[in-house]
Amino acid sequence: MAAIFDEKKGQIVRSLITGITGFVGSHLAEYILENHTEVEVGGFVRWRSPKTNIDGILNKITLYYGNLQDFPSVRNMLASYKPDVIFHLAAQSYVDFSFLAPIDTLETNIVGTCNLLEAVKQLKQSDSYNPVIHVCSSSEVYGQVTEDEVPIKESNPLRPASPYAVSKVGEDMLALQYWSSWKIQTIRSRMFTHTGPRRGEVFVVSNFAKQIAMIETGLAEPVVKVGNLDSVRTFSDVRDAVRAYWLLVNKCQPGDVYNIGGDETMTIGQMLDKLLELSTAKNIKVEVDPARLRPSDVTLQIPCIEKFQKLTNWKPEIPFEKTLNDTLEYWRNFYEKNK
Repeated sequence: MAAIFDEKKGQIVRSLITGITGFVGSHLAEYILENHTEVEVGGFVRWRSPKTNIDGILNKITLYYGNLQDFPSVRNMLASYKPDVIFHLAAQSYVDFSFLAPIDTLETNIVGTCNLLEAVKQLKQSDSYNPVIHVCSSSEVYGQVTEDEVPIKESNPLRPASPYAVSKVGEDMLALQYWSSWKIQTIRSRMFTHTGPRRGEVFVVSNFAKQIAMIETGLAEPVVKVGNLDSVRTFSDVRDAVRAYWLLVNKCQPGDVYNIGGDETMTIGQMLDKLLELSTAKNIKVEVDPARLRPSDVTLQIPCIEKFQKLTNWKPEIPFEKTLNDTLEYWRNFYEKNK
């Protein structure tokens, strides 16, 4: 994106975030507004998308309504707004739900991405419009790796273990194909586990923090329901993640793919222990809930991020203890407000 700033010569740069109302999208919007006053922030949203995550910045951003599965609305929005950089974050991102609704997951993630890239391709052919596009893939594309394959490099084989992971492989490869065929300036990220305040309650750190907050406020018995606690994850904070995404579109190469991830590696069980240590409630029991066990699981995710760091000098800055505490405080505040 450095070339875009060079071409604009101090003018306002237009950014677009698909999924701006979501967990990562809202944090990215906040990061850009706080750190880059020369960048205008737009978001592509469905009319029914909750605005809770962006309530504090609604007066600072512009929302464009449509649906990624509706090609005319995507093309019309891009033709009107013409962002210089697109952060494509919108997705059906819950792995467990993808087992229940595989078709919806594939249509949302693959067809939605294809519509976005195809719209850019058509506009490029008609009037030379050619933005930088960050396509957000996932570490889930690697699937279950062996111990000799960690830390996982970008060259590792892709073995998707869920419909969600398959959909992310589709997004990933579409982005590569549109670069290879038409030089649409896609840059792919494969982000490893990231979390923090405002994370959806179905995701593991947020879910455990929510359960603990409910116990602390007397809304639940002192029992935390869990799934597989032996899975190994490398955690990072969402606020570090969105800073990485900004560097990605500024420093990295179109057509290429980059692993991004934190430096705090532990089992899910060890993460839960850290959360329990932060709780004001004592003697909380832990029980395995069979409904939380997936048909197939990815149990070893440790990234190699040397390629990304070499170009950007990015490194995680937020300690995982702060991430956990902020997430727990988010749920404490939620229940305090909604007693």
